[in-house]
Amino acid sequence: MVSVMPDPRSAPPLISDGSSSGDEPESVREPEPAVLELYKLAVEMADRVSARRGQANAFFLSIQTAFVSVIGIVLPNLRHDPQWVTPVIALAGVAISMTWWLQLRSYRDLNRAKFAVINAIEAQLPVQVFTDEWEHLTRTPAIPRRVRYAELGFSERMIPWIFVLLHGLLCLGRLLA
Repeated sequence: MVSVMPDPRSAPPLISDGSSSGDEPESVREPEPAVLELYKLAVEMADRVSARRGQANAFFLSIQTAFVSVIGIVLPNLRHDPQWVTPVIALAGVAISMTWWLQLRSYRDLNRAKFAVINAIEAQLPVQVFTDEWEHLTRTPAIPRRVRYAELGFSERMIPWIFVLLHGLLCLGRLLA
């Protein structure tokens, strides 16, 4: 089924113009029910993306932990294998880490777009929950960096790089042994 989106310039306003009562102040106008439903849908979709990102993190962390554990267990046996085996194993671990990092970057970009849409809808609502929350989290430039809000995305994108370093050190340790 092909869906054709209407031209947004010809769409009716998202918020009622209050013409039915005339005495309601502009800031108290109720948004159209369709706008509230779209807002709820957008928030739910953003939440689902975050849940999928959490599942992806658990998957990749499990894979990397198992991979490094197996390497640690068979490391004594690797000393008897040809020199090329260790770099190949390390490259496999690095490839998994880079795939993880790229996926996290993709989720970050997707969430950024979803929250841009949510914030745009909120601008037309009487309350801007996500916009206000983000402003409260990020408006403290005078607070030292160690006390300021640190985005979860930053720290979670560092974990694949830690595994890249770990795989590199394991490879280097094997080659120098």
